[in-house]
Amino acid sequence: MKLADQNILFIARAPMHGGTEKVVLQLCEIFKPLVNKIVVCAGNGFDQDALKKVGIKFYEIPDLADKNPKVVLNIASKLKHVVKQENITVIHTHHRMAAFYVTLLGLYKKCVFINTSHNTFHDKVKFTHFSYKYAHLIACGEMVKKNLADTFGLKDITVIHNAVEPFKGPVVEEPTLKELHERDYQLIGNVGRLSEQKGFEYFIDAMPSILGKYPQTKFIIIGAGELEHKLKQQAKNVGVWDAIVWLGFRKDVQNLMSQLDLVVLSSLWEGLPLTPIEAFSVGVPVVGTAVDGTPEEIQDGYNGYLAKPKDSEDLAEKVITAIDQNAKISMKGAVKKTYDEEFSFDVLQRKYISFYENI
Repeated sequence: MKLADQNILFIARAPMHGGTEKVVLQLCEIFKPLVNKIVVCAGNGFDQDALKKVGIKFYEIPDLADKNPKVVLNIASKLKHVVKQENITVIHTHHRMAAFYVTLLGLYKKCVFINTSHNTFHDKVKFTHFSYKYAHLIACGEMVKKNLADTFGLKDITVIHNAVEPFKGPVVEEPTLKELHERDYQLIGNVGRLSEQKGFEYFIDAMPSILGKYPQTKFIIIGAGELEHKLKQQAKNVGVWDAIVWLGFRKDVQNLMSQLDLVVLSSLWEGLPLTPIEAFSVGVPVVGTAVDGTPEEIQDGYNGYLAKPKDSEDLAEKVITAIDQNAKISMKGAVKKTYDEEFSFDVLQRKYISFYENI
């Protein structure tokens, strides 16, 4: 494929500042200087300001997950219009329903069709196979590739790991975190949408055991979401309310992570999560649950520790081990090496450009 001649359409669900949104924005940055045009279709909530800054056109569509017949017809009509209006030559989807529309409408016959899968899932087998069967498939990790092959019978899948850009700094100190460090507190962070997937309830349940061993610990929760009220009530019930700092949704995640001693990822499922990569990019080790693609990033005892999912006791033990070992200092070299060699933005850029050129 000759990149300079291409008009690319990225289609994603409204991610509410999720990992998929970051990947789409990264791809926009990578391909903007190389192709003729980039257009993004996504639901309300996508970071349109980021697209405007680099001159990328945005079309808002209804939520891809909405199966209401009127909504389905609306989305189908809008996508057909965008492809025709913008003379699209490449469609790159980032959601199963987005791929479904491309297949259903036969848009793959007119355009090169690419799909990146960001998570593992096991439902709707025939539907998924139908949606992806004409796409050039990318998986964000080896477990996502295995899932696509084993569960849905798909072939010719290329793995391209997620990545984050290096933190360019300088560090802007968060006053609360600075004060706590000055008072000799260990700062343990957990970053993500306050949703079922991220397993914050197990993180909160692990806190009493951690505090029992290291009372000079504060837990920093960075994120917002539908479970916020429930999780705050749980923190009060468990008796750890005073040990938690709730920072809400923040865009300066790497800046905040650089001020933490340890990052925890308590997810119940993932594709290849960005949180460990973001932490590694600023030299911070991670305790993460051993689900899906997370063990592709965290090597137990090397750049962090792996815990059992849905097991607060094991999560607490691994966090205590990390504190015991002074992981931020002892694992610093391993963390940096992991980021530089496997999950840097340069690696992502090189692999995606090569993938496109070889189609």
